[in-house]
Amino acid sequence: MARQRLGQHFLADLHWREEIARAIRVSPHSLAPLVGDERSLRVPTRRDGQSLQVPLPRENQHCWIEIGAGHGEITQHLLSTAAPVHAIEIDPAFIAGLRRLAKQFPNLTVVPGDVLETDIAAIASGRRIRIYGNLPYYITSPILHHLFTFADLIDEIHVVIQTEVAHRLAAQPGTRDYGYLSVVTQFYTRPEFVFEIPRDAFNPPPEVTSALVTLRLPGERAKLSLRDPSRFLDFVKLCFSKKRKTLVNNLRSLAKPDGVREALASLNLRLDARAEQLSVSQLAALYVRMAGA
Repeated sequence: MARQRLGQHFLADLHWREEIARAIRVSPHSLAPLVGDERSLRVPTRRDGQSLQVPLPRENQHCWIEIGAGHGEITQHLLSTAAPVHAIEIDPAFIAGLRRLAKQFPNLTVVPGDVLETDIAAIASGRRIRIYGNLPYYITSPILHHLFTFADLIDEIHVVIQTEVAHRLAAQPGTRDYGYLSVVTQFYTRPEFVFEIPRDAFNPPPEVTSALVTLRLPGERAKLSLRDPSRFLDFVKLCFSKKRKTLVNNLRSLAKPDGVREALASLNLRLDARAEQLSVSQLAALYVRMAGA
């Protein structure tokens, strides 16, 4: 049974499970190759010796971390890759079932607990990381921020989230959905809105539609020379503090209006520019310009 306080909506529809598995390339029917030039080999994936045709990396240096494994709806797809799978689950009601699955699949490790308190690096034990999660809508942003602290170790993040939030992650400057969450996501990753998932694919159905989003790393950060990314993101948060206000107004606590206008002019930006009109790289340039002023 789903627990409302945990925001649980289980992906019950087999068709949509397979669609997700194909999109994140953990289905034998996936068309796109995995990053790292991976190939299909027949390998044993179960303790009983049964083998499946699955994509297997030539250099098996990756692991999967699943956030909120639940009943194991997607877990078994991840296991078919033969890579180590670490299933994080906060609800004690599902731990026993996942541990039974782990007896069947030696590449599964069950990690009871809250992902927000989990050391992703320790779980991965030196392997590169791919992440999948059907995230509770009410803590999507905190989970993403937590994952971004391990950005140097992660290659891909695939998450099922509220459609509205999915659009915000991939939004471009000058659009209604573009905001602080867009910038921080695109600073660390290259987001792709993959597809929408109907409400009736879940049990119980959520009140809104969902979407699969893929975040590939690295993002814009790799192109920027910023000594302290956390200070830059604090600056971005200040820029977006009042979204409809100009940067001159929002940055008053940081610099005098004339100083902000001078910085904007030096970058060939409008003097009445708002944060929602600037790309990640333009915000970074403004940050560097004002930090050196």
